[in-house]
Amino acid sequence: MEVINFAEKNSVINRFMAELRDVNIQTDRIRFRRNLERIGEIMAYEISHRLSYSEKKVTTPLGTAQVNLSDDKVVLATILRAGLPFHQGFLNCLDDAENAFVSAYRKYKDKLNFDIFIEYIASPRLDGKVLVITDPMLATGGSMELSYKALLTKGTPKSIHVASVIASRQAIDYVRDHFPDDTTVWVGAIDDTLDDHSYIVPGLGDAGDLAYGIKE
Repeated sequence: MEVINFAEKNSVINRFMAELRDVNIQTDRIRFRRNLERIGEIMAYEISHRLSYSEKKVTTPLGTAQVNLSDDKVVLATILRAGLPFHQGFLNCLDDAENAFVSAYRKYKDKLNFDIFIEYIASPRLDGKVLVITDPMLATGGSMELSYKALLTKGTPKSIHVASVIASRQAIDYVRDHFPDDTTVWVGAIDDTLDDHSYIVPGLGDAGDLAYGIKE
């Protein structure tokens, strides 16, 4: 499994990441959502380099131009609800992609222990397509695995990309153990710690609440 960690390189993503984490900035919900979206746009551009291309002809008003266009069909899948602005960034770039949505949520048995449930899935067929699964916070990897297994009921993709804004070191290891070997993981940063509630530390807090407001 290949892991692309954008924190290891200097780019504008660093500023977007800093604003997402900053307690004095992240309370601006529209800015928080937009920063998730912008990181998604950049990651989608980078993933586009991995697609298959062939030369096509385009007719212009003055003649014919040769251009390399992707032959792959892409499906962008996101885990609700925090994944929506991040997903939109991918869709802004890969605007002809099909889309899939999965509802995965934690149901707590007590303050520290929880199970993960899949409640809803809407997806096209995946056979032979490039599957990109997006979720801003990759904490334990459990929701990502269950979402992936739910999506496999729609067919077998050609290749798999997992994209997150922040992942824990534990989740990276979990994905490595539970996803195909040729999976590529794209992440804005990798943090080393999970707390007792399985939140990433230092992380950024609850991405869903920061994007859309506190839920009951």
